Amino acid sequence: METAEIRRRWLAFFEKNGHSVVPSAPLIHDDPNLLFVNAGMVPFKPYFLGQETPQWDRATSVQKCVRTGDIEEVGKTSRHGTFFQMNGNFSFGDYFKEGAIRLAWDLLTSSPEQGGYGLDGDLLWATVYEDDDEAAELWPSVTGITTDRIVRRGKADNYWHMGVPGPGGPCSEIYVDRGPDYGPDGGPAVDEDRFLEVWNLVFMQHELSEVRSKVDFDIAGDLPSKNIDTGMGLERMASILQGVDNMYEIDEVYPVLARAAEMTGKQYGARSGHSAGSSHPDDVRLRVVADHVRSSLMLIGDGVTPGNEGRGYVLRRMLRRAVRSMRLLGHDDPCLPELLPVSLERMSQSYPELGTGFDRIAQIAYAEEEAFRRTLAAGTTILDTAVARTKESGGATLAGEHAFQLHDTYGFPIDLTLEMAAEQGLEVDREGFAHLMREQRQRAKADARAKKSGHANTEVWRDLRANGATEFRAYEELTSEATVIGLVVDGAAVTEIEPGQRGQVVLNRTPFYAESGGQVADEGVIAGDGAHLKVVDVQRPVKGLIAHTVEVVTGPLRTGASVLAEVDPEWRLSACQAHSGTHVVHAALRQVLGPSALQSGSYNKPGYLRLDFAWGQALSAATRSEIEEVANLAVRRDLPVSATFMPLPRAREIGALALFGETYDEDVRVVEIGGPWSRELCGGTHVQHSSQIGALTLTGESSVGSGVRRVEAFVGIEALRHLARERAVVAELSTLVGARPDELAERVGALVSRLKDAERELERVRREQVSAAAGSLTERARDVNGVTFLGHDAGAAGADDVRTMVLDLRGRLGTERPSVVAITGAAKGRPVVVVATNEAARARGIRAGELVRVAATALGGGGGGKDDIAQGGGQDPAKVGDALSAVEWRVGELAG
Repeated sequence: METAEIRRRWLAFFEKNGHSVVPSAPLIHDDPNLLFVNAGMVPFKPYFLGQETPQWDRATSVQKCVRTGDIEEVGKTSRHGTFFQMNGNFSFGDYFKEGAIRLAWDLLTSSPEQGGYGLDGDLLWATVYEDDDEAAELWPSVTGITTDRIVRRGKADNYWHMGVPGPGGPCSEIYVDRGPDYGPDGGPAVDEDRFLEVWNLVFMQHELSEVRSKVDFDIAGDLPSKNIDTGMGLERMASILQGVDNMYEIDEVYPVLARAAEMTGKQYGARSGHSAGSSHPDDVRLRVVADHVRSSLMLIGDGVTPGNEGRGYVLRRMLRRAVRSMRLLGHDDPCLPELLPVSLERMSQSYPELGTGFDRIAQIAYAEEEAFRRTLAAGTTILDTAVARTKESGGATLAGEHAFQLHDTYGFPIDLTLEMAAEQGLEVDREGFAHLMREQRQRAKADARAKKSGHANTEVWRDLRANGATEFRAYEELTSEATVIGLVVDGAAVTEIEPGQRGQVVLNRTPFYAESGGQVADEGVIAGDGAHLKVVDVQRPVKGLIAHTVEVVTGPLRTGASVLAEVDPEWRLSACQAHSGTHVVHAALRQVLGPSALQSGSYNKPGYLRLDFAWGQALSAATRSEIEEVANLAVRRDLPVSATFMPLPRAREIGALALFGETYDEDVRVVEIGGPWSRELCGGTHVQHSSQIGALTLTGESSVGSGVRRVEAFVGIEALRHLARERAVVAELSTLVGARPDELAERVGALVSRLKDAERELERVRREQVSAAAGSLTERARDVNGVTFLGHDAGAAGADDVRTMVLDLRGRLGTERPSVVAITGAAKGRPVVVVATNEAARARGIRAGELVRVAATALGGGGGGKDDIAQGGGQDPAKVGDALSAVEWRVGELAG
């Protein structure tokens, strides 16, 4: 049974049993504690925490998930993976333990012809929490399972909570006996390779007041409403139903592994078999490729782009680990163009949107691979330098800090560092590297713990939300009469706020737009009952509740007061212009560049917008002009702007574009500009006709990551002001060079050309002066214990001139006698020193790299290089004489 069919049967079974099918949330979720959705219940967490009221009694989903905590372990066993899918069914105060057990057993044991999975009930085992007598009695009565296949386990295995105060409860796990080939008999407590967990039923019934660890927590009492949260790993079930050993051999993963093996000439499992414990290096690398290619496909599909921090960094690591693994397997050419389409073919059966967006996905992934190939070249140079320095000092081990710098700063994988260092006869201080990595992880965990404490900050908002949702009037009006239903200062609820204080005001209704979808919040005032407050920000701390951050000018303001909330009309108009302008620029990009130029992020505020989009190369000046013209033609055509609410499937059917990473409700708001010309899901505020956007001028275009570009623009009055500033600059330049504006480019080009010619002439004269000076300097060379030593301070000469002089003088001194040349310079006040030795000097053990470090130390800096020539620098130009004397002294010491 293919994975896509297992998924389809899950949703069909629970829909038939009264559950609402909830589409998978994007992997990017609006939870500050998570980089990615990492469990099937994450989108439902606000309901379990009591922050929001669920719109269904029963729900089911197949949720896309990514876990990256043990990414370094991926491939080492067949269990570890990053992307996975979690089948879940949920009950919110509806059925409880008996219903959950009955539904799970029916789906698992019903025949394929009846829509089930057809597992033999005699091969199923169940675990229950050690004190959960109710579950222990229900299993045999509901399913007929024998009591010898029901195992009681402790908190570590069979009690679930979120790690913070809130809901929790005992759970029952369902295991499948895979037979004696996989391990000894005796149930899951004996061997969890043979007895494989496939489904966890969480009975959420307790309110936890304190959570200190997984097994150390306090139960305050029972929840007022008991809930069910279950999770079945789709990949794990696929491995069972497809009769394969592990997730790497299922139909959604193995084709990528097989193609990678074919490209590299490797045979998966040939040496050690591919059981759960297999860890042959080639098998590990093939698993890494299979896992990371699929995970990268799904992450990019949900709007993640490679970057140097956060989600982008995780994606970048995955792509680079896949490329690096192919390299270690012997494939040096680009590999993603071969592998990514294979993963697409399998995954698009369940996620057809991957197919429609594949041009964008491929563009980003292939650009990142090409960038990494360049990084490998640069990292190789840096590694070679570190290896040379280690050998110069007589060492046999590359310092852990060098390996960590290559890994952390340049993205150079540690195992590639190990391989390349070994090729040059060096080991790597792995313990030192591991220590630095542990320190980095500890910092990350400390940061995560600090973020996790943010759960407590929502309590005040949850209490306010329990009184009802804020009526959102921003689409209909700029002024609303309202009542103050809550005041918050420094995270705590108060009954009044005084002049000079800053806090949050919650109203029963508001005309203010709360920041979301890339649009900044409205500004304005709240006034009434003798109070006047300036609104400086508006946010949604929990769904359905709008909080206005205010500065109290006069007051006090008390809860229950009647007020008038007024949005600054100029602010709103400019914000509408910017947001509608963003849609227009997006449509113009797609018209000029093609449908793959999809928006991946945006930001707009009054008068300004920026838009990130998928594209692999810089836009030419002509292309930017064309995009700007298409956008302004749309403005001039006075296209109608409309906003309509409709079901999400209908919006997708008519081709409305969704912003990557956004989570949408079942009913969505579709904003159209000129009908199908621009049709996007959007909750922002907009103009009524495109002509109201006013002027629109692109001001910049740049890269913000592999395969992602950014355009910026001014709109409305800000666009006119920008053009006026540019006109003033053109006028001033025209006056300075004595040319009309239309002649300016030609005149400035001629001036630049003349300047370059002058610089080349100066460089020629400088080289001649250096050469002339070198002739007379040889007469100043001294004998130091049988070695000819020439030291000279070249004044304000730069590094290139000093290096040229050193090489010239070394040549003039000849090769018969050992000779050393040391020259210093101090261009722009920064001292530099270059030292060169001839072959006869090196034969006596005199090396330039060692001498330049002596000089650089005197200058308060550092340096290094090869035995024949080396360069260093420092901080103190007054010490150049000391540096030359130190080199001369060291030469005498070595020569003696």
